[in-house]
Amino acid sequence: MNSVFVDSPVGDDGRRRLLYDGQLFVFSSRPSVDAFCRFARGLVEEAFAPFDPREAQNHLPVEQYVAILAKLKPGFIHHPESKKHIRSILGELGCDLERTYFDVPRLRTACFGDYLSSGLAYAFHLHRDTWYSAPHCQLNWWMPIYPIEPDNGMAFHPRYWARAVRNDSSKYNYYEWNATSRKIAAQQITSDTREQPHSLEQLDPDPQIRLVCNPGGLILFSGAQMHSTVPNTTTQTRISIDFRTVHLDDVRDRRGAPNADSACTGTTMRDYLRATDLERLPEDLVRLYDDAPLPGAELIYKPPALHDPAL
Repeated sequence: MNSVFVDSPVGDDGRRRLLYDGQLFVFSSRPSVDAFCRFARGLVEEAFAPFDPREAQNHLPVEQYVAILAKLKPGFIHHPESKKHIRSILGELGCDLERTYFDVPRLRTACFGDYLSSGLAYAFHLHRDTWYSAPHCQLNWWMPIYPIEPDNGMAFHPRYWARAVRNDSSKYNYYEWNATSRKIAAQQITSDTREQPHSLEQLDPDPQIRLVCNPGGLILFSGAQMHSTVPNTTTQTRISIDFRTVHLDDVRDRRGAPNADSACTGTTMRDYLRATDLERLPEDLVRLYDDAPLPGAELIYKPPALHDPAL
């Protein structure tokens, strides 16, 4: 059974155990989350000026819109302030910063209608992050930067929490994705040709859970949760932030959500940075989750023109 914990006072250790058991957490506005959202809104509004970012798709050719995202999104992801905001959020939510590791945050856009749903604004089908080489101890932190509605957020599909789904995640290798597919996201405009894991059976999205929180609030869930992008039938683009965390003790002890059906290779473990000093996870722990890299594979994604080793 999936339950939703609202503003739960449970500590981080207990919260992680509940998340690994399929429970969902939602938090109302917190100062640290609100500050991160305000920071992101400033970047987004500057990028789309003079248009309201939520309505910019009404005014811009899709190619120009994608060009703006191609500059905005990596600028946000690798901005040093973004990492500081994540550290503040983790601290306010009771995480042990010495033992909590996070990956860089993503800025997501879900356009309304059929304007853009691929590449830099990819609309995710029903999936688990664990199909994409994420460890089963990964937790996802998701927050809207503008108000959302049930018809432009995301959905969870609880019937598939413990049910194995036939899928083709075995074809997905994270290192190969880093070396090839990540670099061509901005070219995927009319359709997305990159190979990504999908279900090989017809999935029923219902029953589904759509959590709605205000900007400044956040939703927390396991990377093993089956979730999807809600088809945006509103008149505004949904813009949100998400990032992921792992806890050092859970990594070392192989604790996490059960593996229902993931068969991908490679691991995202090298992406995580310690909240205190941005050091990566020790390599001996990464190897607990690693597969033999493919020739020419890229273990850690290096964006063009970004040379900071902590990025």
